[in-house]
Amino acid sequence: RVHLVESGGGSVQAGGSLNLSCTLSGYTTNPYCMGWFRQVPGKEREGVAVFDTDGTTRYAEFVKGRFTISSDNVKNTLYLQMNNLTPEDTAMYYCAADLPDVEWWLSIDDWGYWGQGTQVTVSS
Repeated sequence: RVHLVESGGGSVQAGGSLNLSCTLSGYTTNPYCMGWFRQVPGKEREGVAVFDTDGTTRYAEFVKGRFTISSDNVKNTLYLQMNNLTPEDTAMYYCAADLPDVEWWLSIDDWGYWGQGTQVTVSS
């Protein structure tokens, strides 16, 4: 059974940085497309970035130039380096895996597996 565990969240001041990690276990031999999402109470979960099996990456407009998604296949870990954080980035950040087509990455229902989330809080 596939299991995703996020870590690296915390509290920082505006302008600060955090590096989130998501470790994948229980997977098959096939690599997965993986991504990061975030959600605040009362709002829908939104896509942040995706890392496809061929190394293709895509970002939401609101994080371009500030966040970088990367993957370490040896460690089976997905990362999200977040720089120049703002209070608007405060949210629970979730890792997702197993997407049939990277073109669908913003569609929540098309992802196969989700982690439990890690909280990011940015103060002004």
